[in-house]
Amino acid sequence: MYQNHYNLRELPFTLTPNTSFYYDLAGHRSALEVLLTALETGEGFIKVVGEVGTGKTLLCRKLLNELPEQFVSAYIPNPYLTPDELRDQIARELHIDTAEHDNQQLLTQAIQQRLVDINKQGKTVVIVLDEAQALPADSLEALRLISNLETESRKLLHIVLFGQPELNERLAQREHRQLRQRIAFSYDLSSMSVHELAHYISHRLHIAGYKGPPIFSGRVVRQLHEASRGVPRLANVLCHKVLLLSYGEGVYTVTSKHVRTAIDDTEDVELTESKRGWLVAACLVILLAAVGVSYYQGWLTGLLR
Repeated sequence: MYQNHYNLRELPFTLTPNTSFYYDLAGHRSALEVLLTALETGEGFIKVVGEVGTGKTLLCRKLLNELPEQFVSAYIPNPYLTPDELRDQIARELHIDTAEHDNQQLLTQAIQQRLVDINKQGKTVVIVLDEAQALPADSLEALRLISNLETESRKLLHIVLFGQPELNERLAQREHRQLRQRIAFSYDLSSMSVHELAHYISHRLHIAGYKGPPIFSGRVVRQLHEASRGVPRLANVLCHKVLLLSYGEGVYTVTSKHVRTAIDDTEDVELTESKRGWLVAACLVILLAAVGVSYYQGWLTGLLR
């Protein structure tokens, strides 16, 4: 691998949502501020939506690490669960022995009692669900019913939903209008600008231990941004591949050729400006050739008359 080639302690562009590599992107910073403010002041549901690869899971883990002491978290990373499985998972996250409750009604009562006990300690439970767009319809309804657990003066828990845009489509359905109306705060994650991508790349290299001269030129960063659309996951994939290519050639600086090769080998990326230029040029050549053939055929036909 290229770790020794660049004197790195670890690989800088892995796809694992490692919070030690967290970069304070403007969109992520705003989302985190909204989340923490909403938890401090709001009630009900909080929703964060972002396209695939925009860093929702990393932001989710960052939130769990940043939660103030007055919150007790229950993290559900894979919510593709039946209502019973969802309640079981929440109960286990709250350290409730599910084996002691042989039906769902008793388990729900145990969850409510646990929430009340935590509330008496001056704390509030936060249930955090990643990939919330995968929740089955009946589990979404079960989640809404769980959110009804409250005292006479306050809710006993907050629920934070992280999901892809499909989550908005799910919640827009009439059957989920009650849950939709309980969403007190919402935030849509955006992709990186080209300047953010430049800082993002530099930050990850620095965290990984790189101390040498710049590896990525401004032109290369612009190509990477256009190809990845500013999506962190795609940027990581491309950056990893171009570093492999430069290592394979025994060079240290990433070139436009490396970027084009990485793009050709990567799904869901867009044509770079230079590659699009070649495509347009090729189309023009074909068009001119077709016009030439048509003109020649017309001239020949006229000559033979």
